[in-house]
Amino acid sequence: MEQVWKLTATEIAAAVRTKKLSATEVTKAHLQRIADVNAKINAVVQEFPEEALQAAREVDDAISRGEDPGVLCGVPLTIKVNVDQQGHATTNGLRLQENLVAEHDSPVVSNLRKAGGVIVGRTNTPAFSLRWFTKNELHGQTLNPRNKAVTPGGSSGGAAAAVAAGLCAIGHGTDIAGSIRYPAYACGLHGLRPTIGRIPAYNASAPDRFIGAQLMAVSGPIARSISDIRLSMAAMTAPDLRDPWYVSAPMTGGNFPKRAALTVAPDGMPVADEVRAALYDAADKLRAAGWTVEEIDCPPMQPAAEINARLWMADTQFGARDMIDREADPDARFVFEQMSKDIGEVGFDELMKALQTRATLVRQWELFLQDYPILICPVSGELPFTQQQDVSSQDAFAAVFEAQLTQRALPAIGVPSLAVDTGEADHRPVGVQLVGPRFREDILLAAGTDIENAGRPVAVADPDWD
Repeated sequence: MEQVWKLTATEIAAAVRTKKLSATEVTKAHLQRIADVNAKINAVVQEFPEEALQAAREVDDAISRGEDPGVLCGVPLTIKVNVDQQGHATTNGLRLQENLVAEHDSPVVSNLRKAGGVIVGRTNTPAFSLRWFTKNELHGQTLNPRNKAVTPGGSSGGAAAAVAAGLCAIGHGTDIAGSIRYPAYACGLHGLRPTIGRIPAYNASAPDRFIGAQLMAVSGPIARSISDIRLSMAAMTAPDLRDPWYVSAPMTGGNFPKRAALTVAPDGMPVADEVRAALYDAADKLRAAGWTVEEIDCPPMQPAAEINARLWMADTQFGARDMIDREADPDARFVFEQMSKDIGEVGFDELMKALQTRATLVRQWELFLQDYPILICPVSGELPFTQQQDVSSQDAFAAVFEAQLTQRALPAIGVPSLAVDTGEADHRPVGVQLVGPRFREDILLAAGTDIENAGRPVAVADPDWD
């Protein structure tokens, strides 16, 4: 059998279940891969090999007793350092939280364990999970294993880099403004932002979050195959009453028309030629698979992106301004200053109007997605950015912000979206974004599978620099 760390999660789960591999073998192979590669990319920033091996042995013991360990059945995975994992610090990339050790697992961590997943490490995020780049003063900078000059994305850049380099088969990420979808795009992977309430969330180590995060922040998977996204979703979505937003919705919603809309440049946003080519190619792949694809304008994204920024900044200005000052991370401070300058102070009037407008936009999008169950649009208007591009100047930050229109808009609307890798252009990964109706992730996965099947499998990256 080929190197175990090159296998997908789906392949690993099947091999462990049928005893072709043991969970212990699989875990040791991935721990060795971390030892061999992680120093080059700094994706995994908290390691606990004995704990991982014990979890693997428990999977093997369950199988030897004839029990079902769960759908993940020995699959190695990582957890982002901004969610609670018992016995480990929920740093969120902050020196201020270096010793904030969780006493309980968050629901998503608990669900992954119950499904037989083996956690092999915790992955890096920018300070406050605030950027589409991954660097902080506590853990350092994460490099993209496909091209070290390019961002691995953020804020789940460590998760995506780990999956791309074969350190794990599934990376847990979180997304409030693109933090799953953009790292998947930047590292040449697939990443799913589920509907709000689909995957339960709660950190006992911190107070409950404010309204912006409650309406927009989600956990979700990053993986090398659409099948792995489907498998990890089945594990992550188990009920947990600690999250009052959790919705026990079925994973499939019945038949749907194979009809898609293609919007190459939502709201006239600038889109690079390479991104345009990927979008048209994905549309052609869906047509070949029996979909009807119509190139039309989608409902407005710019107002939704502005709502995202206002809600996000309302939360941050109210609850984290002092922490940003005390942490003194220069990149986080620069980004916060630029966003505050663009949005201004978000007071009661601005917050109430944003929430009112949000309802109007959600209605428009739901009606649109009833007619077109899939929207094909850019993940980003540009190919993955050069490392640290956003903090190089005010103009560079503004350009990055503009290119990320779809990343910012869709969380405010609450619809699920899937970043699908489609290949490479100019030595950088490229892909497309699929958007679907609320709680219809099954439609996204069906369309994503058709695009994936017409392309080539995602390969593990070998960082080839010294």
